[in-house]
Amino acid sequence: MTITNPFQWHLDTNGYAIIDGALATELQNRGCDLNDPLWSAKVLMEQPQLIEDVHYDYFVAGADCAITASYQATPLGLASKGCTLSESIDLIKKSVQLAQQAKERYLLNNPCNKELVIAGSVGPYGAFLADGSEYTGDYSLSDEEIATFHHDRIQALIEAGIDIIAFETMPSFPEIKVLANLIKQYNKPCWFTFTLKDHDHISDGTPLATVINWLNSIEHVMMIGVNCIALDSVTAALKTLSQYTNKPFIVYPNSGEHYDPDNKTWCIATHRTLCEYADEWQQYGAQLIGGCCRTTPDDIKQLVNQLHEKKHP
Repeated sequence: MTITNPFQWHLDTNGYAIIDGALATELQNRGCDLNDPLWSAKVLMEQPQLIEDVHYDYFVAGADCAITASYQATPLGLASKGCTLSESIDLIKKSVQLAQQAKERYLLNNPCNKELVIAGSVGPYGAFLADGSEYTGDYSLSDEEIATFHHDRIQALIEAGIDIIAFETMPSFPEIKVLANLIKQYNKPCWFTFTLKDHDHISDGTPLATVINWLNSIEHVMMIGVNCIALDSVTAALKTLSQYTNKPFIVYPNSGEHYDPDNKTWCIATHRTLCEYADEWQQYGAQLIGGCCRTTPDDIKQLVNQLHEKKHP
């Protein structure tokens, strides 16, 4: 069975696609208290309509893709809140349903022929730990333990009808290899985005060259890139990536603020904005661009307008 890229229409039509922006920090902007190990998955349980509304607002802003609220929604994490395995699976599927409902609502109010993509978010084991490990990769599990941790969530997302799996904020090469082999069982497209130690290494210290050369042979991997890193780190990462792969690049960094995982606070790191970097990233091969933590629908709207004006001056 041939694996197709759900973004191909966008790449063929415009040469790029727009990913949405932050979900969790946007939920915080709307009054949600996410001081919890489940983070945005907590809102799946308590205020799911807010998640649909955020997805909808990103579609209105011009995003071509919604990433589901399943980054930290795992059976193991949800069990800590008293959920059975069946209840956890239902919540993970609900994250997809909310994105689909937002898509349907948008298309009802804004009839168009462009294809909107639903990406099922799969965060690393480090996200479950809720101790900042997705920025270090400082955890060690057997391949079997990693596969067991991720299996039920991936299966639930696929059964719920996602278009592509988003393996995002990945800091660990052993985990990346397990996930890439796991996705083959489902014959579903995916992307991988990493957190970085520096522009040549992912967070656990593995050279990007090693990671990319390994992923190049996996046909299910549609795009490779970075997310949840500083804006001013993206270009250097793209320069490194371009040496090792011809797969499309995807980038969705943070807003320009730096996150301190120990204090769980943000501080200003750069005064340039997402859209001010976009042209530079495109020059270095980025074809899918969006935002991660602290970006908003307004940031995505500005990005969409800028890229549209560049293509249609």
